[in-house]
Amino acid sequence: MAIQLLASSTPTPIERLVDDYLSNCAARGLALRSVDRAYGYSLHAKFLPWCRSEGIDRVDQLDRRALDRFSTSLLAHRKENGEPLSKYSVHTYIRPVRQMLTWASTVGEEVLAKPQLPRRSKPLRDVLSREEIDLLESMLYSERDRIIVRIFSDCGLRLDELTRLTPGDIVRSGRQAHLRVLGKRDRVRDVPILPLLLRRLERHVEARPTERSADRIFLSARRAPYGEYEPLTDSGVYKVVKDAVVRAGIQKRVYPHLLRHSWMTEMLRNGMNPIQLSIIAGASPEVIAECYAHLTRDDAYESTLRALTVARR
Repeated sequence: MAIQLLASSTPTPIERLVDDYLSNCAARGLALRSVDRAYGYSLHAKFLPWCRSEGIDRVDQLDRRALDRFSTSLLAHRKENGEPLSKYSVHTYIRPVRQMLTWASTVGEEVLAKPQLPRRSKPLRDVLSREEIDLLESMLYSERDRIIVRIFSDCGLRLDELTRLTPGDIVRSGRQAHLRVLGKRDRVRDVPILPLLLRRLERHVEARPTERSADRIFLSARRAPYGEYEPLTDSGVYKVVKDAVVRAGIQKRVYPHLLRHSWMTEMLRNGMNPIQLSIIAGASPEVIAECYAHLTRDDAYESTLRALTVARR
């Protein structure tokens, strides 16, 4: 794992506990990137430095008052531009500490309390209309890039799910076709892909350069220094979306996951069963429920009208 090692030559008990917890996360099959970036950063860059500043080196020193001071220190922290951390950022830093302490109690540590999460209002993220998504696609010059935008917005894949796709992940079954996706916690699911997009994707696969370092569907546009084409990176996909947004003149903050979120919202608006959407999207019912926050009163009325009309037939 790429988690930064502690600077001290002799780790304190709480530092060893944090490292043991991160090892446990990795052993349970959590994505190493999540362990490094989310859990590891919050614990090593935020929690442990605070513990050192407070002279805390054992978990049984973390009583309610101490953990309240930790939460308050995050809420009072100022970024380089002078702005305080948002409550969403504070949630992000505190949640791994709570999870670590929950795990610690299961392995026999004396856990006295857990840090409180600050109250926050649910953010109402923008979504893109189908017209805006069509505009984004039309602004891209490369068929590779146009297909990327369309797979996000018509199949709802996550960023790393898209970049890991290989030709073998295109699965046909009679007249139907699916993308076999490796999702979170290495769970495999089949995501429907409609015929027109399927044909475009298969033509793209056939046209890929023969000099490539991996059998991925989406490759970089330029050769690597050693002459082959490497798999497209996350930052490469972000650039594709950013370029399309700039050319289209869309003022919303658009990023790959917003395209997935827009797809989920559109599926709900058009009457897809939330349980079915949960299975296709590889998302928990709780995440699906959050999408309802973006649906308007008009959406609720139309859904009720459709349901009652069908029931009376």
